[in-house]
Amino acid sequence: MLKTPQATLNPDLLDTGTPPIPEAQGWARAYDGHNGPLIDLSQAVPGSPPPQELLQRLGEAAGATDSARYGAITGDLALREAYAKEIGSIYGARFSPSEIAITSGCNQAYVITMMALARAGDNVLLPTPWYFNHEMTLTMLGVEPRPLPCDPAAGFVPDVTDAEKLIDARTRAIVLVTPNNPTGAVYSAATIAAFAELCARRGLWLVLDETYRDFLPEGLARPHEVFAASAWQDSVIGLYSFSKAYAVPGWRLGAITAGEKVVAQIGKVLDCVQISPVRAGQAAITWGIEGIRDWREANRVEINARAALFRAAMAPLNGWRVLAAGAYFAYVAHPFAGVPAAEVARALVQERGVLALPGPYFGPEQEQHLRIAIANVAADRIGGLGERLKGFSV
Repeated sequence: MLKTPQATLNPDLLDTGTPPIPEAQGWARAYDGHNGPLIDLSQAVPGSPPPQELLQRLGEAAGATDSARYGAITGDLALREAYAKEIGSIYGARFSPSEIAITSGCNQAYVITMMALARAGDNVLLPTPWYFNHEMTLTMLGVEPRPLPCDPAAGFVPDVTDAEKLIDARTRAIVLVTPNNPTGAVYSAATIAAFAELCARRGLWLVLDETYRDFLPEGLARPHEVFAASAWQDSVIGLYSFSKAYAVPGWRLGAITAGEKVVAQIGKVLDCVQISPVRAGQAAITWGIEGIRDWREANRVEINARAALFRAAMAPLNGWRVLAAGAYFAYVAHPFAGVPAAEVARALVQERGVLALPGPYFGPEQEQHLRIAIANVAADRIGGLGERLKGFSV
C-alpha cells in the first residue's frame, strides 16, 4: 500500500519562534491581586487615548466615499506630502513624496524592507538585544539574523568596529533601532553616522527603525545627520510608526523613507501584501501631523518624566541595576545569578504583581536581564515599583 505524502509547512516558518508576549501575559493570569493591581510592564502600548479631535477626523474620513475605494499603493499623496514635510523639519533636509511609502504599521514596513533587500541564504546584522519581531521576520524569510552583541557597559550602543568584523559576502544590511527596543538606549548622531559610513563603504543598507523618534529627550535638536548627506538614497532606509506618537496602534500606519528607485521596488511587494493602506486612518493622520502637535509634545515630556521616575524608583534597590532607560523602555539586570530570566519574571508577576519580559526574548546571552515597558504605566504605578520589588527573591 502506497503511503500518502504528508503536506508540510515552510521549514523556515516552523523554525521561527512563537511571539513571546502572550506567554508572559499568561503568567500574569495566575496573579491573585494580593499586592494590589497588576503593574503591566510587558508591552509598548500608548498609555493614553488619542485626542478626541483626531478620533473625530477618523470618523469623518471613514464616512467618506473615497475611503471605501483603493488608494495609491504607496499611500495617499496627501499623507506622503505631509510626512515628507514633517521629516524635512526634523532632519534639516528635503524629501520628496516619491521617497515615502505608507505601510500598515512599522512591523509591515520592516517585513517589506527585508523582502526588498535580502533573499534566502543572505544575512542581516541585528544588534543584540534585538526586537524579537525583527529576528522572527528574518528567520521565516530564510535570512540569517546575525547577532551584533552590544556591551551593557556601553549602554547597549553597538560598536561599528565589531559590526565590520561580522560582515561577509552574504551580508545585505545592518539594522539599528533608536531609541532602542528593547533597551531604551538612544544612539548618538556620531554612532549612526559611523554605521552609515560603514554601510556606504561596504555596499550595504543601513536600516534605521525610528519608531520611538518622537520621544527623544528634550534638548536633542536632531536625531542624526544621515538624511542630510547627499547620497543617503543609495544606502539608507528609514522606518517609522505613527502608532506610538499619535496613540493609534490599532490604525496600523507606518512609513518607509527610501530613495525613489527603492520605493518603486518596494511598491511591488506592497501591491502583493496590502494593495493600499487603510485610507481613513491616513486622512486623519494627515491632519494630525499639525493638528495635534502640541498634544504630541506634551506626551513626549510625560514619557521622559516616567523614564526618570523609573530610575528613581529603582535606585534604592540593592542588586537591581538599570542598564539603560529612555523613551518607552528600560533594560535591567536582575540580582539572581544563575536563575533563568523567565523564572524571575514568572515569580515576579505571580508574587508581586509586576509583569516584565525575560531578556532571552530579545536574543542570546540575555538571561541576566529583564525588559521594562514604562510608557503605558501611570506615574503612581511606576513610583510604587520600589515597594513591590523590596525583599523579592527567587
